[in-house]
Amino acid sequence: MLIRHRDREPSIHATATVASSAMIIGDVRIDAGARILHGAVVSAEDGEVVIGENTVVMEHALIRGRSGHPALIGAAVMIGPHTHVNGSVVADEAFIATGASLFPGSRVGHGAEVRINGVVQVNTVLEPGAVVPIGWVAVGTPASILPPERHDEIWAIQRQLDFGGTVYGVGPEVSMRELMRRQSEFYGAHAGDEPVGR
Repeated sequence: MLIRHRDREPSIHATATVASSAMIIGDVRIDAGARILHGAVVSAEDGEVVIGENTVVMEHALIRGRSGHPALIGAAVMIGPHTHVNGSVVADEAFIATGASLFPGSRVGHGAEVRINGVVQVNTVLEPGAVVPIGWVAVGTPASILPPERHDEIWAIQRQLDFGGTVYGVGPEVSMRELMRRQSEFYGAHAGDEPVGR
């Protein structure tokens, strides 16, 4: 389903296919030959989303554009099932496997692979051709690629990457109660969404 959100509506190339149960919301452009499969959600919350030619977005993937962090997916990219691409730039021919998570401000280079349940943290740059192994975490610029059991090392890098500021636009002084009040208000904009087609 195609949804107008914040006075913007999707643009779908005539040769692209969007499954009937997929949701395409707001300022989204889907280029020629792209395929958006069942249950996928592509949402331009307050930043654009572009999905390049012949890119495939598998079942139940979530792609979200954010203010200051558009989701820009290149050509010939595989976005696996249950994958979360949030305000990330993914270059051509990358492979983003099942359950991977890409956070705002991250960049995945040409031909890189983020394998099953891999993570690319906020403001992290994964070089062209790099591989994040199954369940591992890429963090920093250039990315250190570490197994999850090295959490202390991951956190030592990640805490310098301004997760709260990048994802929510707040510093550590903002309480969880206040953060969620702001988030609730922000996402309340969906009350004005309007279907514009299938």
